[in-house]
Amino acid sequence: MNIDDRLLTVDEAAERLGTGVRFIRRLIQERRIRYVKLGKHVRIADSVLTAYVAERTVPTLREARSRFGKAA
Repeated sequence: MNIDDRLLTVDEAAERLGTGVRFIRRLIQERRIRYVKLGKHVRIADSVLTAYVAERTVPTLREARSRFGKAA
């Protein structure tokens, strides 16, 4: 998380990921994403959402095979 990161509300985070607010709240409750608590308000850094998506991006079959190299 950068100091210059934009902090998003739960609604904004849900819109950015194209999900419902319930999904974001569940990620927070299960502590599957990092968040900032400002009093009673919860904020999620933009870079946290980017990292979450990057970690869960599934490579194509071609990309997965190229990592293992050619068969002997």
